[in-house]
Amino acid sequence: MSATGEGFVHPEFLVETGWLAQHLADPNVVVLDCTVHLIPNPKITYDVVPGRADFEKGHIPGAQFLDLQADLSDRDHQFRFMLPSAEYFAAAMGRFGVGADTRVVTFSTANVWWASRVWWMLRIFGHDNAAVLNGGGQKWSREGRAVETGPGTPRPAADFPVRGKRDLMVGKQEVLAAIGDTAICTINALQPAQHAGSGGNSYGRPGRIRGSVNLPAAHLLDPETNAFLPPAELRRRFAAVGALDKRVITYCGGGIAASADALALVMLGHEDVVLYDASLSEWAVDPSLPMETG
Repeated sequence: MSATGEGFVHPEFLVETGWLAQHLADPNVVVLDCTVHLIPNPKITYDVVPGRADFEKGHIPGAQFLDLQADLSDRDHQFRFMLPSAEYFAAAMGRFGVGADTRVVTFSTANVWWASRVWWMLRIFGHDNAAVLNGGGQKWSREGRAVETGPGTPRPAADFPVRGKRDLMVGKQEVLAAIGDTAICTINALQPAQHAGSGGNSYGRPGRIRGSVNLPAAHLLDPETNAFLPPAELRRRFAAVGALDKRVITYCGGGIAASADALALVMLGHEDVVLYDASLSEWAVDPSLPMETG
């Protein structure tokens, strides 16, 4: 389960802007803009605003807009953005033209974790031919690359096969059982103030799951380029929280930012990473589940 070596063990899960620019006309490449904006709302933590308006003002040519909450989440669940059924997911991917051999590239013009969340779900349902655009829409725009406006052009429907379902999501019972287990590292991907319970959005009770460590998803990126930090630096940061030689559970507010930590660990070669899907949206509102601050 350790993540050893100098470079990425799985570099195929990142795509660079130059590569994508050269493959936009490839009929086997489907590009999905997964942008979501979370607008703080003290009554319900935040309002979910899909990035469709931004998409229509300008997007990577040939890309389609994916509304994460409407298109790829369990809409009957009490928590937002929860993993849907395999049948629901497959039908949605088919509508976007993703078939068995399609190369899927996900990106966001907001935070990278909207793209990594979709990548994580594709991984769960057995589609490994997917990657996140390194640097996202921000890097694409900063480099002056081509954009197009409007709602985007739908791709012909495809048959998306579910190749089994990997157990890469966990629930509160597994997270609870991990507390005090020295063979498991539970990582909070939220900002340090949220981890400490001293500021930022709260999902109920402030603070963190008892015993968890903090490596914010935002701290995995170069603030100048929005791209992932070099493998050696990522490895150093995960080593500092004790994650490289243990089973890892990642969490955040609602299972989104946690996917960026999970993606980074998988790229580094870690073979035992799971994500707590409901995260603090569930944990922080249940007084029977232990939290701590400071």
